[in-house]
Amino acid sequence: MSVQTERTDTGTAAAPGVRKTDSSPPGPEARTGTKTRGGASAPYLLLLPALLATLVLLGWPLVKNGMLSFQNLNPRQLILHLTEWNGGDNYKEVLGSSDFWKVVQRTVAFTAVNVVLIMVLGTLVGLLLARLGKRMRLLLMLGLVLAWAMPVIAATTVYQWLFAQRFGVVNWLLAKAGWESMADYNWFGTQFSTFSVIILLIVWQSIPFVAINLYAATTTIPKELYEAASIDGAGTWKSFTSVTFPFMRPFLWATTFLEVIWVFKAFPQIFAMNAGGPDRLTETLPIYAFVEGPGNQHYGMGSAISFLTILILLGLTAYYLRTVLKQEEDEL
Repeated sequence: MSVQTERTDTGTAAAPGVRKTDSSPPGPEARTGTKTRGGASAPYLLLLPALLATLVLLGWPLVKNGMLSFQNLNPRQLILHLTEWNGGDNYKEVLGSSDFWKVVQRTVAFTAVNVVLIMVLGTLVGLLLARLGKRMRLLLMLGLVLAWAMPVIAATTVYQWLFAQRFGVVNWLLAKAGWESMADYNWFGTQFSTFSVIILLIVWQSIPFVAINLYAATTTIPKELYEAASIDGAGTWKSFTSVTFPFMRPFLWATTFLEVIWVFKAFPQIFAMNAGGPDRLTETLPIYAFVEGPGNQHYGMGSAISFLTILILLGLTAYYLRTVLKQEEDEL
């Protein structure tokens, strides 16, 4: 006699009136979405301290400088604590002055000569670093870093000693080489000679940055490309134009832009060398703003000149960013 037992399935039966709830843990998609939302805001939180520091250290002085450019601020106003707004009179006077436009032309020419020399010589030194052996490369890079790390005022003082009229090393060497008339030559007596010394100083200070930056760019070029160019019969110049230069072009463009800004706003080298002399013939826009502002105690005028200088640099920055974005679109 067989006995059949019936087993009830408690997992499928539910009591009436009781709502079934799903207590299973969330799936991986939900956890991933939560982490993604949290990770998306992390970069902005990391940038927040730098943005706040920029606003405090750069933003507020820029706003204050802009406010001063619309004021008549002279010693009288400073002593009596007066705030005299004069609208755009400072800008009208600056833009209507022939001296301002002469200084602008001089600054553009000064920047162009410096940047061309810096980029040509810096590129050559960077390519030389790529071809030297390990020991010679290390020795040359050490010299470049030491020159780059030298304080600006210290370097300017050394160049003043080198080109001094009576006891300068340069005049002594030129006299020993046969140029007796250069024994007591005053390098800071004319506009051309003064600019020559300043340009030599700025180029000497800037070459290390360009050379090391472009040498780093050459290390990113695959060696297989040079081997393929050699198999195709390409010489040194052809390898440079077809392999090296295309890889270095973004670095060259970015470095050139940085050098333009650095040279355009150069102040300590020119002011410490000869204070914009002789007869204010070597003043660039930063020197001109300082002389017209704190130098002549016309602070509103100096602020207007410096603000116009900032606008010129912002225009250069906008042009650079536009060109970079256009290149990226062309590559896509």
